Amino acid sequence: MPFWPSNTAIASIILILSYLVLFTEKLNRAVTVLLGAGAMILFGILSYAEAIKGIDFNTIALLIGMMIIVGITEKSGAFQFAATFSAKLVKANPRGLLAVLGIVTAVLSAFLDNVTTVLLIVPVTIETTRKLKLNAYPYLLMEIFSSNIGGTATLIGDPPNIIIGGAIDLGFTNFLIELTPLVVGCLLLLILAFDLIYGRRLSTSPAAQKEVMSINAYDCITDTKLLFKSLSVLVLTISGFIFGEKYHVQNGTIAIFGASLLLALYTLGLPHQERDVKTEEAFSLVDWTTIFFFTGLFALVYGLEIAGILEYLGHQALALVEGSIQKATYLVLWSSALLSAAIDNIPFVATMIPLLKTMEESLGGREAMMPVWWALSIGSCFGGNGSLIAASANVIVAGIAAREGKAINFLKFLLWSIPVMLISVLIASAYLYVRHFM
Repeated sequence: MPFWPSNTAIASIILILSYLVLFTEKLNRAVTVLLGAGAMILFGILSYAEAIKGIDFNTIALLIGMMIIVGITEKSGAFQFAATFSAKLVKANPRGLLAVLGIVTAVLSAFLDNVTTVLLIVPVTIETTRKLKLNAYPYLLMEIFSSNIGGTATLIGDPPNIIIGGAIDLGFTNFLIELTPLVVGCLLLLILAFDLIYGRRLSTSPAAQKEVMSINAYDCITDTKLLFKSLSVLVLTISGFIFGEKYHVQNGTIAIFGASLLLALYTLGLPHQERDVKTEEAFSLVDWTTIFFFTGLFALVYGLEIAGILEYLGHQALALVEGSIQKATYLVLWSSALLSAAIDNIPFVATMIPLLKTMEESLGGREAMMPVWWALSIGSCFGGNGSLIAASANVIVAGIAAREGKAINFLKFLLWSIPVMLISVLIASAYLYVRHFM
């Protein structure tokens, strides 16, 4: 039996209690992890300086920058235009709409992030299905699954990828090249499955279709100048993610610079007072609850590292995989997916990263361990489809749907979510084998 020093026992208790509160949702998740991080300091597990050291400020900066860029872009009506244009593209055909909304959600999730995407797409979807007199449920399901699958493709698409990329210095193109083929395959299979099960049963009246087709998508654009500025900065920022890797410029720096540039263009030429008001409004677009959640979570997990818990777990995991990268890859893939389906995938990934880092040297170093890191990304993102509470995007869709009188039942959701998750992880298992072990 290993010896458990008092600091290790205290750190374990703090983590377990924090995760229990997160799972039961008795407190706001940001408050929960900040209390946990504070307890780590108060009980002497961490010093204040160590807690600050444990925070990944590159990830924090990336999140803040992208939230500002997307928030300002949304004011132009760009995303409402995209949804309306998509509906008209398929002539308001219910089956076509199901497929195109899945594709649009996946693409936007990859290049914005899945939480922002569903915040923008779901209200438009509910309004469109209402006009077409369609059941919104299959469309909302499609958007949940597409957002988690599409978000897997890039660094900024899903919070677990943001954390992993920041932790081991992976860039935008690393994710895009490695994961896009898998994401495209899973998305196409998802669309086919939904069309076979739901598509043939979806129908609407010619009058309802005519009403939707009469909407001018361009009327959704409320500010053409802002649209041009926003899309220009968004393209520059994503280009910066791609080319910044070569010059070792961190993604957080690029995102904050992009946000600052857009803020400058957004307020350029305005009177002093109006400029300050618009700047404050832009900063209010940041989801500060999420920012503080990440901040507290990083400090909380760093307490485990300082207490030696992660090193101990790393040794146990090494014994289990017997020094095999392939065994480690599949252990991480399936445990990530299954556990992320039960708890929010963000705290799970934050806990796993330092654990995997302790295993790297024994398994041949960072390069040899890359299949394991990709397994963590895929498992946690795909696992986000496993239940209604498994990913932030799912919770947001459920909340919007409930407010609109389209509540999604937790158990009914599982009838779809578990098969979708298991099939996508099976496909991922085959994909990783072909890509890394053949």
